[in-house]
Amino acid sequence: MSDLSQFPITRRWPAQHPDRIQLYSLNTPNGVKIGIMLEETGLPYEAHLIDIAADVQKTPEFLSLNPNGKIPALIDPDGPDGKPLPLFESGAILIYLAEKTGKFLDPAQRYETIAWLMWQMGGLGPMFGQLGFFHKFAGREYEDKRPLERYVNESKRLLGVLDGRLEGRDWIMGDYSIADIASLGWVRNLIGFYEARDLVGFDDFRNVGAWLERGLARPAVQRGLVVTAKG
Repeated sequence: MSDLSQFPITRRWPAQHPDRIQLYSLNTPNGVKIGIMLEETGLPYEAHLIDIAADVQKTPEFLSLNPNGKIPALIDPDGPDGKPLPLFESGAILIYLAEKTGKFLDPAQRYETIAWLMWQMGGLGPMFGQLGFFHKFAGREYEDKRPLERYVNESKRLLGVLDGRLEGRDWIMGDYSIADIASLGWVRNLIGFYEARDLVGFDDFRNVGAWLERGLARPAVQRGLVVTAKG
């Protein structure tokens, strides 16, 4: 049996199955990426809900795993050379799990797939997140609407980039990959939780809409979306 006692986070969130991947997350757009990936790959894992509304991600135990204080993070008890591997940043975790399993990262398209993953990490996620803040949360009370306009316009631009990429393709790389897994939760969140469908003219991006429907129809995606949902 794996010994994870070297990781302080396991004192606050004990591992009932220490031989499985330990996932620390919440079903946010970044958090669901790893739940989906684990479900898609079939890797055995144990999920621990990290309630960011209660600021538990700022506790010493969590910060010992991710000094940046964000979800998701994980420990793989069977990492490289059979040693436990702690890892944070959703993009890095997706690449690691893809390489561990040989799934959803075609070697022939490796760098282009990673480029689209980085596009999501650096653009799609941050811009959609800012739009959500200024449209639905505290930012909507700001009298100056220029920030909202900026993020609406940039979100539309990014949707246009994705729509163009999906012309004639079912998935971003042709075949389903970590690029899709990284982006599905964010697009779903934009038109769902952020209530920005009309704001960004989402229905004009028909390729994106069809891609989202295909993604959300996957059983592993449906399961991954609720892996660390609050009860």
